[in-house]
Amino acid sequence: MKLLDGVTVLDLTQAYSGPFCTMHLADHGARVIKLERPPHGDQTRTWGPFRNGASAYYSLINRNKLGMTLDLGTEAGKGVFRRLAAKADVVVENFRVGTMEKLGLGYEDLAKVNPRIIYASISGFGLQGPLSGRPAYDIVAQGMSGIMSITGFADKGPTKVGPSLGDSYTGSYLTMGIAMALFNRERSGRGHRLDVAMLDTLFHNLENAVVTYTVEGVVPRQMGNVDPAIAPFDTFEAKDGVFVMGVGTDKMWREVCQAMGRPELGDDPRYRTNEDRCANYENSLRGILLKWTATKTVAEMEEILVKAGIPCGPVLNVAQATEHPQIAARNMVQEVDDPALGRVRLCGIPIKVRGVSDAIERPAPLLGQHNEEVLRDLLGYGAEEVRALKESGAIF
Repeated sequence: MKLLDGVTVLDLTQAYSGPFCTMHLADHGARVIKLERPPHGDQTRTWGPFRNGASAYYSLINRNKLGMTLDLGTEAGKGVFRRLAAKADVVVENFRVGTMEKLGLGYEDLAKVNPRIIYASISGFGLQGPLSGRPAYDIVAQGMSGIMSITGFADKGPTKVGPSLGDSYTGSYLTMGIAMALFNRERSGRGHRLDVAMLDTLFHNLENAVVTYTVEGVVPRQMGNVDPAIAPFDTFEAKDGVFVMGVGTDKMWREVCQAMGRPELGDDPRYRTNEDRCANYENSLRGILLKWTATKTVAEMEEILVKAGIPCGPVLNVAQATEHPQIAARNMVQEVDDPALGRVRLCGIPIKVRGVSDAIERPAPLLGQHNEEVLRDLLGYGAEEVRALKESGAIF
């Protein structure tokens, strides 16, 4: 039995943040019914990479879900949705703010037919505030949150973080909110209205950059791979590549000095404490470390630092990370038989639960693949009722 067995989720989301949230729920046993508007469905069906004309991007974040088409612009479609909502536990949507209310399908509307419904929304800027009605993608949230201003190197200008962290963080935060709301509902018997915004989550993840400004009055800047509050905490060049090392305590620093064969640096007043090392990192300490690392290979540095108990590791490309034995040991790459892509390898499930399978059990659905199954099994529709819905244009 999985943690969310018995929970039914109506997934109205598309693109990345919403489907990433509902993917987590589906991975852990929720019956997630992905509702897509015919005839095109989720916009990620047009995002690469492609195989056989189908999107691997879509397949990655929509695994373990049931797929249904439903046009909420039709009265018949709205009627079906209300009937589904009456039986569901959770509704997740990431339309532009106000869209569901205009359709008569907002939280207040659905709570009338199901007071226990948990109604969860993802948006760029949230349900209130001067920007609440504006659309956003991840790059907009990255730009406005402050993250781009401190990412990259000072001579290169603002830099986007590679993956869409605004989407994945926001989707994960909403997953956590839904889990908390489900727990609370068991005690209160009431549903909840959840509101998670991409700008909020990225701003929340600025960590010490915010308090550096609010406490010290200093506006953080781009510092490359250096951590402004810990030293050494950076990338370093070895003879055959690049590795990372983080030295978070003074004890660790003394271990590094021993490993370098320079124990005297552990008591050098320029480097004795973390504050000292941060103050003198760029002007002298980094140079000392680079002279040492340049004499070793990445593998040699890794062996030395691991033996000394120092967090470290090689900088891997995507192929090397995908094929790494630690990723394999954690079942973080899994093969799935996808009806559109064929045999495909996808990222695995990161939340492990002892005694519960972490296997991807169902590939992403084809557009409308489970229309009849959902209507029959959840709502009790017969063949004639399904046919009438098709004729109305609510499904296809």
